[in-house]
Amino acid sequence: MRALHRFARRGLLTAGVLLAGPAAAEAPCDGAVCFAEPVARYGHAVLGDTPEWAALDGPGGRFVLPEHRVFEDLVPRLADLDGDGRDEAVVVESDTRQGARLSVYALPEEGAPELLAATPFIGRSFRWLAPVGIADLDADGRLEIAYVETPHIGGTLRIWTLREGALLQEYAAPGFSNHRIGQDFIPGGIRDCGPGPEMVTVDAGWSRVLVTRWTPRGYETEDAGPVDDLVRVLACG
Repeated sequence: MRALHRFARRGLLTAGVLLAGPAAAEAPCDGAVCFAEPVARYGHAVLGDTPEWAALDGPGGRFVLPEHRVFEDLVPRLADLDGDGRDEAVVVESDTRQGARLSVYALPEEGAPELLAATPFIGRSFRWLAPVGIADLDADGRLEIAYVETPHIGGTLRIWTLREGALLQEYAAPGFSNHRIGQDFIPGGIRDCGPGPEMVTVDAGWSRVLVTRWTPRGYETEDAGPVDDLVRVLACG
């Protein structure tokens, strides 16, 4: 099995789940980048008892969200999305009236994290997205970010890449899920069983495991078996 992006190699892609949730009092980190200031002002509880977070700590300082937003996420994800040799932080950020979006923050050595790019907000309160992972999914030398938008009510798999300071959508397809309300982890993730990285999710009805990969014809999805086989499929079994 080839190594995945280092975010997966840190052990977050284990036991068939990606991103195990933090204890309520623990500030989750990827390296030196951490969520901070737990709050409950949004009250969505989509991740069970996992706190919402009001701030993001980077190597040079702390960024604090306005009162109408929270980080509704499990851990910041570090990845060099623009190829400049420095990591950015990828997070799920939710607005009390517009729901969630995926946000990318630059991490200066001096000063607080700075918003670099973001997807549009979903557009409605209490609408969320669940990250699948970060990898060079189409072998073009750039990292892509994959997530399932609204995984609880008929989800859409979306794939984005950062180009010239903006997130551009490369792919979208309906009929996916990778989370159930109240879970403090996100099942599935990205595996690499040899040919290249593949996204492992489930169908919207939570009955079948889905594997989505890049092919010369574009992204294609195959049925990989019953949902009980999710751990096995993720582990290339």
